[in-house]
Amino acid sequence: MTKINVKEFLVEGKEKITLSKMNHKVPLLYDGKKDYQKQINALREEIDERQRMMYAHDRYALLCVFQAMDAAGKDSTIRAVFSGVNPHGLQVTAFKQPSDEELDHNYLWRTTKAMPERGRIGVFNRSYYEEVLVVRVHPEILTRYQRLPKESVEDLQQVWTQRYEAIRNFEHYAHQNGTRVLKFFLNVSKQEQRNRFISRIDEAEKNWKFSEADVKERGYWDDYMQAYEDCINHTASKYAPWHIIPADDKRNMRLIVSHIVLDTLKRMDVHYPKISKARQKELQAMRSALETDL
Repeated sequence: MTKINVKEFLVEGKEKITLSKMNHKVPLLYDGKKDYQKQINALREEIDERQRMMYAHDRYALLCVFQAMDAAGKDSTIRAVFSGVNPHGLQVTAFKQPSDEELDHNYLWRTTKAMPERGRIGVFNRSYYEEVLVVRVHPEILTRYQRLPKESVEDLQQVWTQRYEAIRNFEHYAHQNGTRVLKFFLNVSKQEQRNRFISRIDEAEKNWKFSEADVKERGYWDDYMQAYEDCINHTASKYAPWHIIPADDKRNMRLIVSHIVLDTLKRMDVHYPKISKARQKELQAMRSALETDL
């Protein structure tokens, strides 16, 4: 299996990043399709084993947050990385446009409800970060849809500053209570996004994926890049780091994400529960009884 330096993609807030200087591609980490499949299968098996150990230990949870521009590959990456995990130990939530019920609560409410239980891996396909990304690019959402008091949205810069702080506090609170938080920004280039949009039009089986709204949002590319850069710089921390993943090669991206998830699971102090000597004797007695029970 190819060795990957996961720290190469790590952002912990120690210094500011400039998104335009971050890679969209890195050298191939696999030698053809068969080698990629062999590697991803091996990583899935290890992730599944570590998750089962985490479940038995019942002290920690893992939250993986995926954010990206449209067509960056969030869905396919989540499917590729986590398809080998026992469904009982995996909780995947996709956050779309908020419902009326969600809009009647604070913006962290709907994601807080979906936080993973101890022993499980939670995956957020989009997340509370939409509140400092889409909402920042389209600030009219604050007053038109989010039903906030007028005095809460008069100073937009203050709104983003307050939300960054609230998100940092939320993630720190999760960490203190045993949930390890990993955040992935799948960094696709504007050119590659265009190519993927075109393929959604040209290939009949992908037509359902194409949305005119995606093309409209592409017109705000520079605004989104600034929003992502500010968001990452204000919310990256040691306890809830960001990982900026080159996304122009989907197989590379999936391998990198898999390695980061597995590395995090390996660093958790988890183990299967130890059985006392008295319990071992009880189990052996029951085993003997079962052997004679024909």
